Amino acid sequence: MAVPVDAIIKQSPPSSSLRFAFGNVLAFFILLLIGVLAFSIRLFSVIKYESVIHEFDPYFNYRVTQFLTKNGIYDFWNWFDDRTWYPLGRVIGGTVYPGLTLTAGTIWKVLQSLNIPLSVETVCVFTAPVFSAFAAWATYLLTKEVKGTGAGLTAAILLAMVPSYISRSVAGSYDNEAVAIFALIFTFYLYIKTLNTGSLFFATLNSISYFYMVCSWGGYTFIINLIPMHVLLCIVTGRYSSRLYIAYAPLVVLGTLLAALVPVVGFNAVMTSEHFASFLVFIVIHVVALAHYIKGILSPKMFKVAATLVVSVGLVVCCAVIAVLVAVVASSPTKGWSGRSLSLLDPTYASKYIPIIASVSEHQPPTWPSYFMDINVLAFLVPAGIIACFTPLSDASSFVILYLVMSVYFSGVMVRLMLVLAPAACIMSGIALSEAFDVCTRSIKYYISSLSDSLQTDAGDIVHGNNTSPQNDVIKPDKKEELLKERPSRKNKKKEKENIVKPSVKPQITKMPLVLPVEASIFALFLIVLLGAFYVVHSVWAAAEAYSAPSIVLTSHSHDGLHVFDDFREAYAWLSHNTEVDDKVASWWDYGYQTTAMANRTVIVDNNTWNNTHIATVGTAMSSPEKDAWHIFNSLDVKYVLVVFGGLVGYPSDDINKFLWMVRIGGGVFPHIKEPDYLRDGQYRIDSQATPTMLNSLMYKLSYFRFVETDGGKGYDRVRRTEIGKKYFKLTHFEEVFTTHHWMVRIYKLKPQKNRIRGKTKKLKSKTSSATPRSGTTLKKNPWH
Repeated sequence: MAVPVDAIIKQSPPSSSLRFAFGNVLAFFILLLIGVLAFSIRLFSVIKYESVIHEFDPYFNYRVTQFLTKNGIYDFWNWFDDRTWYPLGRVIGGTVYPGLTLTAGTIWKVLQSLNIPLSVETVCVFTAPVFSAFAAWATYLLTKEVKGTGAGLTAAILLAMVPSYISRSVAGSYDNEAVAIFALIFTFYLYIKTLNTGSLFFATLNSISYFYMVCSWGGYTFIINLIPMHVLLCIVTGRYSSRLYIAYAPLVVLGTLLAALVPVVGFNAVMTSEHFASFLVFIVIHVVALAHYIKGILSPKMFKVAATLVVSVGLVVCCAVIAVLVAVVASSPTKGWSGRSLSLLDPTYASKYIPIIASVSEHQPPTWPSYFMDINVLAFLVPAGIIACFTPLSDASSFVILYLVMSVYFSGVMVRLMLVLAPAACIMSGIALSEAFDVCTRSIKYYISSLSDSLQTDAGDIVHGNNTSPQNDVIKPDKKEELLKERPSRKNKKKEKENIVKPSVKPQITKMPLVLPVEASIFALFLIVLLGAFYVVHSVWAAAEAYSAPSIVLTSHSHDGLHVFDDFREAYAWLSHNTEVDDKVASWWDYGYQTTAMANRTVIVDNNTWNNTHIATVGTAMSSPEKDAWHIFNSLDVKYVLVVFGGLVGYPSDDINKFLWMVRIGGGVFPHIKEPDYLRDGQYRIDSQATPTMLNSLMYKLSYFRFVETDGGKGYDRVRRTEIGKKYFKLTHFEEVFTTHHWMVRIYKLKPQKNRIRGKTKKLKSKTSSATPRSGTTLKKNPWH
């Protein structure tokens, strides 16, 4: 019996809506599990070590957050820190990106209002893992707008575990990137959402999200250049729409006004070259929008005249704006570009002109193994994701492709920007895995359904083989043919032609989905599961071993067990308990933040690196002979000098390995410091073949003083794997006051000037005694010397 069509239509919506609701609930719980995974995989540092702030920059952020929670927001904006960059000091409120500090401070305040007594340090330690969960959810929303829910869930779980992002978001990594990556992805999501919907509400939210990104990280310039590039790409390829205008115009106007409210940015939002591209594209999109509006109200002939006029006026305005911008930045030697931006555009710029930027390890170009370490199997899935984005190509998918291309370039210039590549790689890999999973499962379903249909057909033939009448099969087609023959007499011949043509056209338009052989589908699913398992194992290993160790507490494994090196905190504790509060400590800029935060002592330079001349002065002192270095440090009112030495335990990131950068930075300001004087035949040596300038430098003496006492007179350096050249020497202007247990941190005190005066007075006394005749009376010793 035939089933009425109305009954089928009435029955289908409840089942489809129920399936849709179940899918949404399932996706919600999967996202919760992804958030838990993103948070928990970053807790290895706390489980294996302790709840402690990592690295160098996070200690400054932690100190600023402590000040904010104790003194309030207004004192924070006006805070002048006299314990850094002595004797210059630093205005914290006007030189720091406040997003991370304000976020953690707000979380602490909310927890205190809920009577949850967590310390500021605990909140700072766990801020990065919490925001990594938010970043995974933002990745889901962004990828869902591009390719659907399945791709979004896959991209989210990939981002939750990607090693590149874990390296900057483990518990204790309280750095700007902890919240900035979430802001970056969420801003891109709101831009794509606005582009797909044309909603002014989402456009406003996009501007607010961009403002949060500006508050959080200097990498916001990546956003304000990538989105104009995508808008220009859409215009050039003929994909302009009102939705594109709504997505871009409010972002430039409202986003720039909000960005100018951040003190560290200020008028740089409209005065530096990093922002000029957005303004030029802003003019272009208005010209295109005006041309589209005129085209809708004028005839084609009049439109040509009006379009010529509009384009001419637009070109004149663009040229005028370019001329104004060129005039604004003409006085700048870098033409309005910052040093880091020029390093991205010209990878050789920093090494030629700004060695302070080139000296930072995270500013070096990455090696090929680092890609496999940081994104692992995603590097092989990204090309498949690019192909999937082209089928079909939309505004959202073109933006993701452009994002990937730009992030690949920037990550190839600076290893730090591998962090920006990670979300793009996860999105592309999620799209590739989702599309591959859909094809494989569809092929298996098709095989199962065709197999069940064939079994049902065979069973029907066996059961009803003799009872069915062949005439029935013949009569039904005849009735259909008679109905078709009757139609021309009732209706027009045009409709008859349409009815005949339509069935022939539909098969040409309809595209059959890709169906693979069942064996290939099963094998492909096995490979997908294998890749996923390998990715999970590698990510967990990276989180547990490679990126969980805090730089302030080091460990090593040997045949006799685990060894813990806590020399840094030992040295800072000594400074805190054995020196005066107003004493000044000189060290290389890497350790400035930690010295200020943990020892509470005034430093000459720190990790902000805003004053190249000041850093060059410290580098010159370290590169000079002992007497000259004493004069430099004494002029800066320095009382203690701290050096990091790894020759005894094999710690490679010590000051001897960084010494050539001190020479280069010092020589860039003070020409008498020349790098060839410290090299032997172009090689950096500390053995017997080292140059006299190297052996007499302050850094060499402070690092290797009494080093021969550790191994019976050999003086073997385990990092450089050689015996030192100058083993026995004495210090005349510095005295050793503290060396940590493993000799990793050594602290020296400047000898007072009276020691040098005593030598002069002795000479004067000998001269006067030789000039005067001897008598029975003896000269009394001066008690002040």
